[in-house]
Amino acid sequence: MKEKILELLKGSQGYVSGDELSRQLGISRQGLWKHIQDLKDSGYDFVAVPHLGYHLLSCPDRLFEFEIKHRLNTKFIAKVIDYSDCLSSTNDLAMQLGMQNAASGTLVVAESQTKGRGRLGRSWFSPKYKGIYFSLLLRPKIAPESSPVLTILIAVSMAEAVKEISGLDIQIKWPNDLFLAGKKLAGILTEMNAEADKVNFMVMGVGLNVNNDKKSLASGATSLKEHTMKDLNRAQLLQEILRRIEKNYIFWEQKGAHTIIEKWRQLSCTLGKRVKVYCQHKHIEGSAADIDKDGGLLIRKESGILVKVMAGDVIHCR
Repeated sequence: MKEKILELLKGSQGYVSGDELSRQLGISRQGLWKHIQDLKDSGYDFVAVPHLGYHLLSCPDRLFEFEIKHRLNTKFIAKVIDYSDCLSSTNDLAMQLGMQNAASGTLVVAESQTKGRGRLGRSWFSPKYKGIYFSLLLRPKIAPESSPVLTILIAVSMAEAVKEISGLDIQIKWPNDLFLAGKKLAGILTEMNAEADKVNFMVMGVGLNVNNDKKSLASGATSLKEHTMKDLNRAQLLQEILRRIEKNYIFWEQKGAHTIIEKWRQLSCTLGKRVKVYCQHKHIEGSAADIDKDGGLLIRKESGILVKVMAGDVIHCR
């Protein structure tokens, strides 16, 4: 009911009378007043004027299900949303939902995480109401060896969305980090449930620093606020990210990975750099030459031999 009230008030340029709201919602004026009070407690700001009605002044900076779904207009992404004020890890819950046959496109989002994590066992600092922390459940019809392309797709979609909303140019460090002005802005953690020849489901976990100030940032990290000098609407940014993911995902399903890979090349801050990649207790050093159709990084060693790396920790050498 509260979502319907917000829909009606957001769709109005001015005041909506209590009688009109009650009539459209099929509830009493007393019931309407109670829902309005509950919305106020959640951070929504209203003004009520006798003989005019209610007017919505502002919405809280929260990633509530309604705020995400409002005019999102996606086909399958975020049709189901699990919202929490705090979780240990959005990826953990999304993996559980995947095992329970949750639909592809299910979104798990939290305002904070107590055990947010990134690749290689690293933690992701997730201060409340500052960043965007979500996990997306997808069920692509692919073999496990093709799964790295999904990480590439998510990174490209996020870079496009952030630029659209903030105007900032974002770069991607292989395989899964978004960088801004040489510092880490976002990370992507991909986990999956698979058999030898097929992926059952994948969970794409994302941590994005949005309105963090310096004291709420890990060492070597940055936020959008540090560069825009203002707080951004997190719900609006998340909506744009979800739209971009769906657009690129559908295109990838229909046309293949070539266009997504080419977009990644244009956004990469890794290609052309001398790099060290640490993987499986060894390291490979050389020039980052390209990525292939599966998202693997191609490194040209001093000997001229081209080596393909599918996973690892990349360091850009000076």
